[in-house]
Amino acid sequence: MSKYYPAYDHKPTREGFGEGLYLAGKENPRVVALAADLSDSIKMTRFKREFPERFFQAGVAEANMVGVAAGLTIGGWIPFAGSFVNFITGRVYDQIRQSVAYSNKNVKLAGSHMGLTLGEDGATHQNLEDLALMRTLPNMTVLSPCDATQTRQATLAAARHSGPVYIRFGRPKWPVFIPEEMPFEIGKAQVLKSGNDVTLIATGHMVWHALLAAEMLEKRGIDAEVINMHTIKPLDREAVLQSVRKTGAAVTAEEHQKAGGLGGAVAEVLGEEQPVPMARVGVNDRFGESGKPEELMRKYGLMPEDIVQAALRVLTRKKP
Repeated sequence: MSKYYPAYDHKPTREGFGEGLYLAGKENPRVVALAADLSDSIKMTRFKREFPERFFQAGVAEANMVGVAAGLTIGGWIPFAGSFVNFITGRVYDQIRQSVAYSNKNVKLAGSHMGLTLGEDGATHQNLEDLALMRTLPNMTVLSPCDATQTRQATLAAARHSGPVYIRFGRPKWPVFIPEEMPFEIGKAQVLKSGNDVTLIATGHMVWHALLAAEMLEKRGIDAEVINMHTIKPLDREAVLQSVRKTGAAVTAEEHQKAGGLGGAVAEVLGEEQPVPMARVGVNDRFGESGKPEELMRKYGLMPEDIVQAALRVLTRKKP
């Protein structure tokens, strides 16, 4: 339990997507949904029940689904094409690049069951490369919300946004801690806790761990700033720079490979504009394995204490 943002519920972030998709469909009759035989798993069920004429089951044919979604945009529809992260990014990267990003089509790609917290399904399904794949594509907006509430907000924002969007979310129950009244804006990071000694920049499930790490650091007399970077692209460069100019050190945390995701994006900004001691908490060039989510997060170094240790290391390199 974080004293800064106490959890008021525990829900999978995929449930937030399902709620957001239904609300987006209710708000705009041009919103449609496409699934690749996984509509129940990614929580498209309510949308399918309430708007059956706007739901399309593509079967186990993700490439075809993305192509159909791109075609639907020509008629003015706003398609959400959803599947597991591994299938909606890596399996159909060519279709996304050519038919969606290159053509700047208004397709929303929804990726569920991200990262290590997918758990027992193992390495073949635990995609840890999706942020890197998606953020390198021109025209693509990349969202990585931190809890069910924010996933609902991000889904609604994606529906209102003009252009391709990729949004990732997870399978397990996770603390719900973002206040309902906290506004969500694509490209605008949220400072969840102010601090002066080190900046913790986290995304997705790791935002909760960053808050717990900040509390652990406080017991050591270290005042950490915590930033929820829910948008990986466009990255909120000003939020990063404003914070590190104050703290002089940074740690990123993500349920993703260290290469190419949030840590890579932040390192690019700091390297170009404000070099400071920095560390990245993420998966270190390895595939996952079968196991329970918490066991895997601990084994791969994604726990709050791992963020604490990374912060302590960068502080030893910080200029006095």
